[in-house]
Amino acid sequence: MAGVMLITGGSRGIGAATARLAAARGYKVCINYTAAREAAESLAREIGGVAVRADVSSETDVVNLFQACDQRLGKLKVLVNNAGIVDVSARVDELTAARINRMFAINVTGSFLCAREAVKRMSKKHGGGGGSIVNISSVAARIGSPAMYVDYAASKAAIDTLTLGLSKEVGAEGIRVNAIRPGVIRTEIHASGGDPERAERIGASAPLGRPGEAEEIARSILWLASDEASYVTGAILDVSGGR
Repeated sequence: MAGVMLITGGSRGIGAATARLAAARGYKVCINYTAAREAAESLAREIGGVAVRADVSSETDVVNLFQACDQRLGKLKVLVNNAGIVDVSARVDELTAARINRMFAINVTGSFLCAREAVKRMSKKHGGGGGSIVNISSVAARIGSPAMYVDYAASKAAIDTLTLGLSKEVGAEGIRVNAIRPGVIRTEIHASGGDPERAERIGASAPLGRPGEAEEIARSILWLASDEASYVTGAILDVSGGR
């Protein structure tokens, strides 16, 4: 089902791995980024895609992002809702409203806004030809991440609910909606949360004995987006080494 794929937060980590694999499988890829312009544009040149700056928590930015994707690549077929943030480890009694609001604005509101724009383009109700939305959740939604970031875990639990509800809302309109729940993956997000060694330390305790690689998540995303998963919707797939 190659076509146009838009990946939010696509300049690094899971997003970048997904962009490379998608391009290799024939997709035209739109890479969204917020701050990492150089990395995003370099990746876009590498894979023959385009890079578009947008803060997914901004409604105006999201609308402009999808319009740019339309104009530069054509009709959207797949949205990968990957953009997200984490923060330094903290207990709930240490959290500020500013941190919680930022976490939910990017991780939750951003995913809803992008899903909205994708549905407007893909839904047969709106004259579209169908498509696939893959949301990136986290195993944190299952385990709660106590004394680390319950706020992040809660934001990802919201993504699980978005996946379930939206899949039922738009299934008859030709859109499949699924989610991936990664476990601990070797990406830069751990350093941004103040714990660059976290992946190796926690990954070692998984049943498979190691952290995951971004490419392993990318392969799962591409499967859910493909016709091989044509009867899969509302699924939440753990790709977590058994955690």
